[in-house]
Amino acid sequence: MRFIPVFITVFMVFAATNPYISLLVRGLGYRPALVGVLLGIFEGAGIAGPFIFGCFADRTGRFRLCLIVTFVLSVIAVASLVAFVHPLASAVCLALLAFGFRSTIPLLDAFTTVSLGKGEDYGKIRTIGSFSFLVLVIFLQFTPVLRPDRPLNIAVWIGLCSVLAVFSALPLPARARPASRPDSAGSKKRPLWSPMLIVGMVMIILIRLAMTPHYTFFPLYLVEYMHWDAVGLMFAVSSFSEIPFMFLSGRLIRRFGPGKLLAVSAAGIGIRLSLYAFFPFRPVILAAQVLHALCFGLFHPAAVALISGCVPPERRALGMSLYLSLGTGFPAFLGNIMGGLVLEQWGYTVLFSSFVIFPLLAMGLFFLITPGRARKT
Repeated sequence: MRFIPVFITVFMVFAATNPYISLLVRGLGYRPALVGVLLGIFEGAGIAGPFIFGCFADRTGRFRLCLIVTFVLSVIAVASLVAFVHPLASAVCLALLAFGFRSTIPLLDAFTTVSLGKGEDYGKIRTIGSFSFLVLVIFLQFTPVLRPDRPLNIAVWIGLCSVLAVFSALPLPARARPASRPDSAGSKKRPLWSPMLIVGMVMIILIRLAMTPHYTFFPLYLVEYMHWDAVGLMFAVSSFSEIPFMFLSGRLIRRFGPGKLLAVSAAGIGIRLSLYAFFPFRPVILAAQVLHALCFGLFHPAAVALISGCVPPERRALGMSLYLSLGTGFPAFLGNIMGGLVLEQWGYTVLFSSFVIFPLLAMGLFFLITPGRARKT
């Protein structure tokens, strides 16, 4: 499968970025509240990129070109980020980094699902990305060379993986070719927005908002609060735990429907946040990472399946952009700013416990909507 090398390198970029971006920004000398604001800008800028690239890819079909441009932007942005240390310069560089970095996954998801023709099969290929992520975070945890404990070293790894991603994308076809042609008469009449898409997007937003403390502040929690240099190890355990559910996601989606899987994911996130808040012991924190199987291993394929099922194929890149921008970037933008302020004022216990409200709201929404339809879709 020609998409496999791209998934491998793209998730190497994510392995070098997601666990360490907050440490990189903190290492530049900024206090927690400013870290939250800067990372909020990072997520906020990530809202615009997927829409622009997604609309261009939908209209032209040139997914490969868009993917390569996002990787190049990431290299330029991360190099500038460590070269020019000033709040304004950091904000601009993080915005540029997000513009490229946050656009990669919706483009790749759209390219893959359009080519495959079935959203349920996406999880099997996405499993390769999880393995790639797992291998690199373990390597970064234990490598004696360019350890990711300094901003420059983290930037080097992000840049190197982005360059590899450029070369992995070159063999892809220049344009997307659907595995099967949709019924043009029926497909073009389907609206972009539907009641089920709106409800699903609200659930996705609430769940992704609840994920913010884990993705942004959990590395700082380990280093500053737990005094435990185990960021790579924790993300490796998380990634490993998600692989079985990611691989089986197609079967689970067909059996239970994406809505029910999103509700289960919300429950897992609430439990994990509670463990972080009230049981700050190393064995408990290590065990909590296994919940990533529910928190992301179920969440992401279910969200992709829901979007793929609600959005016409000819608008798939825009649909994935909605998911990654409105469903991921916007709540992460809010969550980073809120989380940074809460952390600076009240500490990690209040931070994690206060965000439990969001998965509870997502679960409540699922059980409030029309039972017969919502729980099968």
